[in-house]
Amino acid sequence: MTKDVEMAARNVASGEAYYLPRPHHGSDVDDDGKQRRTGTVWTASAHIITAVIGSGVLSLAWATAQLGWVVGPVTLMLFAVITYYTSGLLADCYRTGDPVNGKRNYTYMDAVASYLGRWQVWSCGLFQYVNLVGTAIGYTITASISAAAIHKANCFHKNGHTADCDVYDTMYMVVFGIVQIFFSQLPNFSDLSWLSILAAIMSLSYSTIAVGLSLARTISGPTGKTTLTGVEVGGDVTSAQKIWLAFQALGDIAFAYSYSMILIEIQDTVKSPPAENKTMKKATLLGVSTTTAFYMLCGCLGYAAFGNAAPGNMLTGFGFYEPYWLIDFANLCIVVHLVGAYQVFCQPIFAAVETRAAKIWPNADFITREHPVITGKRCRFSVNIFRLSWRTAFVIFSTALSIVMPFFNDILGFLGAVGFWPLTVYYPVEMYIRQRQIQKYTSRWVALQTLSLLCFLVSLAAAVASIEGVSESLKHYVPFKTKS
Repeated sequence: MTKDVEMAARNVASGEAYYLPRPHHGSDVDDDGKQRRTGTVWTASAHIITAVIGSGVLSLAWATAQLGWVVGPVTLMLFAVITYYTSGLLADCYRTGDPVNGKRNYTYMDAVASYLGRWQVWSCGLFQYVNLVGTAIGYTITASISAAAIHKANCFHKNGHTADCDVYDTMYMVVFGIVQIFFSQLPNFSDLSWLSILAAIMSLSYSTIAVGLSLARTISGPTGKTTLTGVEVGGDVTSAQKIWLAFQALGDIAFAYSYSMILIEIQDTVKSPPAENKTMKKATLLGVSTTTAFYMLCGCLGYAAFGNAAPGNMLTGFGFYEPYWLIDFANLCIVVHLVGAYQVFCQPIFAAVETRAAKIWPNADFITREHPVITGKRCRFSVNIFRLSWRTAFVIFSTALSIVMPFFNDILGFLGAVGFWPLTVYYPVEMYIRQRQIQKYTSRWVALQTLSLLCFLVSLAAAVASIEGVSESLKHYVPFKTKS
């Protein structure tokens, strides 16, 4: 059992942070007795980019097509501004009280417990972990689609464009799950820095390729029809479908910016001085700015290239023909990126379950005992039987759900709707109000509550639209038999 788990077990599950006086200069531990944190603006930015630029970027051309040239780009910018602003509020809540010497909140739920009380921890946990589990499912679906696209591109290149190259996604979901079983045995978040940096490079690579292919298609053609208001009622969809698709597009955009549920966990890897909230705000600005630039390019250029017929997965819309090697590379980058992103989102789930179990059964060898496997000076690795068995079971569970409901856009829209308002807006706003002791009905209080209410309405509409989309997709899908 690692020191991190031992200390976290005393408090995380109960919503309390473990705190010790700041050690003397030169100590190898931080003020809470844990091993000294080494994260920087760059490593935190890598975690953010890894978390934010995920499968959501692939749906932005489709989302822009539903909203049109005016509402689409404006919505992307609004979500970026809201995410950056509320992330700053959340970063200030990493420590309770004094932002430099106050006691640490190791997780999002710790922060909620410190500022809002334990009764809200349960609702926060429900939203957070449902979203994290859903993200694992969404990433499994996306990775399998990209892996299948590689197979189809190579098949068409070898056998001709008229060949039957359809393939079952299920096989690739199973392979992705097996890979995740191995990576899930990394003990904690701090061990993922190298994986996040690699994943961030991959995400920028395939986003750049998508932008380049969209630009090339926009210049050389053929391009699809675009309008100021997006897909047209009567020509493309019915009026009812237009409304449902527009709301679902909002959910997709919300999902594309979703990372607040792991912000505190990322911040807990950052060293100090300077104060962790200052470092995190710089990392958030860098991460959100970078991702927004790519999002605008992917959304707008993708819409320009495909028009109102933009596909749900942007890269699959370029066909599987030529240059097939570039399509292969882009999809390979997606798969590699999602291997890392899956772990970034799942590590908080793993930590929550393991710290809770360690608190309930502190003397159980099955839960607490570490079995050394690699004992070198530079590389050490141990196996914990409980960690091995429960994390493997989680990966199998998420993979099975992915196989049952492999609906890319609908799942992304629902996840974005479920996670955006409560985790990105509501809790950060409420904690900020409590932290700064903002009085009710003052102009600042009204402005913050208005922001929260508007985001709630958007999330509610997107959730309903996505559920409707899933129900429609289920009518035409047969598990293990439908090909992509």
